[in-house]
Amino acid sequence: MGTLRYVAIGDSFTEGVGDELPDGRVRGWADLVAEGWAASGADVEYANFAIRGKLVQPIVDEQLEPALALRPTHLSFNGGGNDMLRPRTSVSRVVAAFEHVLRRCDEEGVQLIVLSGANPSGQLPLRRVIQRRGDLLSAAVSAALADRPDVVRAFNWPDRELSSPPYWSEDRLHMNSRGHHRVAARVLTSLGVEPPAAWWSLPPLPDVGARGTAYYREHVGPWIQRRLTGTSSGDGRHPKYAAWTRLDSAG
Repeated sequence: MGTLRYVAIGDSFTEGVGDELPDGRVRGWADLVAEGWAASGADVEYANFAIRGKLVQPIVDEQLEPALALRPTHLSFNGGGNDMLRPRTSVSRVVAAFEHVLRRCDEEGVQLIVLSGANPSGQLPLRRVIQRRGDLLSAAVSAALADRPDVVRAFNWPDRELSSPPYWSEDRLHMNSRGHHRVAARVLTSLGVEPPAAWWSLPPLPDVGARGTAYYREHVGPWIQRRLTGTSSGDGRHPKYAAWTRLDSAG
């Protein structure tokens, strides 16, 4: 087996927000996939261009070509979660972004891995709106890929267990470490790699999240403020791995 060159593009879901390490760095499912792939015996080179807060079109405009310029063998893509939280969302525009990524991967001979995000709607304000938009987007992306069995799929939106509170961080919008491990297990399984069984459901984490007005003050308020000021949580941030990081089968 030759070296697998895996690059990830996306937003906070793919960056790994919610799976914070003791030193403050974020890990997340994509890092775990690279590690799990290497542990299976493959030599893996890994890069991750994902930046939190990005809408789907900036992901494509800013991350796709630099990622392809690395000449990967595999590229994972997820986007649209931040679009769904905006007052006006065009599902067709998000689907068009997926189709563009697929077309460019075809042109470059890159294996595409498509993910849908996990479903946070049960814990969020406007849960019915978010659920409906997510259902529409998930169905539209699935339909767009219906005649492409060669595309690797790891659809997390329909996973009802993953949508339950024990898999989410304090802000209720990003998965915690349990959630990221479960997504990584699904991606590895889709790639034909057996993940550690525990990744599907790690022990529950302590429930320390803010409730009631404290939750709105700590998490919803800052989000609204960014919308009003036209700023993003990703402003000024750079990809955590914009060049290859090597993980070999020896660990």
